[in-house]
Amino acid sequence: MRLLLKKKSVVLAVLLLVGGLYLINHSDFLMAGLSRSPEIHPSELTWQGQLLVSKESWVDRGQYLPLNVSYQLLAGAPATEQRYLSIGISSVNRKKGSYLISTLQSIFSMSSSEERSSMVVVVLLADFDTGWRMATLKDIKTTFALELEQGQLVVIHVPLEFYPPITGLKRNYNDAPERVTFRSKQNLDYAFLIHYCAGLGQYYLQLEDDISCAKNFLSSIRNRVAEQEKQKVTWATLEFSVLGYIGKLYKSGHLPLLARFLFLFYQEMPCDWLLTHFKLVMTQKATILFKPSLFQHMGTFSSFQGRHNKLKDKDFDDGFYTNPVAEVFSNISTYQKNFPNLAWDAGEAFFWGLSPVKGSYLTVVFKEPAVVTWIFVETGSGTKDLLQSAQVELGHDVVTTGKDKSCKDFQSVGAIENGKFEMQEVDKKYSSASKCLRILVTATQKHWVIIRKIRVTTKQSAPRQE
Repeated sequence: MRLLLKKKSVVLAVLLLVGGLYLINHSDFLMAGLSRSPEIHPSELTWQGQLLVSKESWVDRGQYLPLNVSYQLLAGAPATEQRYLSIGISSVNRKKGSYLISTLQSIFSMSSSEERSSMVVVVLLADFDTGWRMATLKDIKTTFALELEQGQLVVIHVPLEFYPPITGLKRNYNDAPERVTFRSKQNLDYAFLIHYCAGLGQYYLQLEDDISCAKNFLSSIRNRVAEQEKQKVTWATLEFSVLGYIGKLYKSGHLPLLARFLFLFYQEMPCDWLLTHFKLVMTQKATILFKPSLFQHMGTFSSFQGRHNKLKDKDFDDGFYTNPVAEVFSNISTYQKNFPNLAWDAGEAFFWGLSPVKGSYLTVVFKEPAVVTWIFVETGSGTKDLLQSAQVELGHDVVTTGKDKSCKDFQSVGAIENGKFEMQEVDKKYSSASKCLRILVTATQKHWVIIRKIRVTTKQSAPRQE
């Protein structure tokens, strides 16, 4: 009996010793979330922001499952009062150009002043490249000074030290290691972003950094939510786009759970797959997708290794979109009632003209001078009636000749290729206000031409001073 007690005592002592050594060796890891402070780069002029946590959720109300993370507040300041909608966007350095500024311009330009006062957009600059963050932050501060001042835009960053391992992870679905790292970090980015936004709005909308918005999308969301609540059916996610992690709406009270869900399973699968599982565990059995979609994927190149990305939401209703007020003129003969202005106006109608010759044009004259930030031109119907050779130009100084208006001098922005033209961040190269946008035919073609869409985003500016 004594021998048995002695053996038990020895085993207990060994277990206590091993446990003590484990705690000592891992004390830095266990205390990391409590004792570490994020590395602040003085050149970023940042300071650590306080997390506004929703007390609607039992998770944070009772301090269950703590998510230890500190944020750097780079620009803006969250409002002290909860808004109707918080919008989260995570952005990283893309190898082939950024769409972030255009995305933010679309969000604000497609919203009325009342809608803007009911929202706060939170941008997580999730890249660890300090130079990129500095440059991007400068662009945001320059372009959206008013939105930052009015509490409609907040820019944050989470230092690398708060991320769990993102390399050397298991390769589910036989994904390449680089792909696993990318998708796993993306899950963590979203987890931190969502955690920060808890409590900022009654509802939370997840967007990506390369989208365009339908006109008055917030009012459309508000109406759809009201309709859904009347049905008294359990829901965790309302979807306003069929694509990826775009246009997904959540209740603020669910955000602490969603943030931890993405964090816990960050290395298992892509975020849009995880969100399908989140709906199920929140007892939402079926997808609730509203049409027409309110958001369209705008980017041409993916944030993963700059791969070409042609994803488009076929249910996006372009009729919601409105260009700036303008007049449209063309010397290309019109077929029936398919007038030139139809290429500029919202909707599915288009301009259809007879065979253009070299020097033919379609000119848009803005009512107010504006700095153009994004241009998109689409011609043809499938492979037919494409505009084969033309260039897109911006002009200044309006002149009137008979019934037509145009501009004195034009600058070439770029050439239409394969019937299409798109240019982001136009204002970086053409920063002065424009009064005209012209499509100039540079070679005669025998086929007729359809100009299906001309779409631009702008920021208003005073007329150019000579």
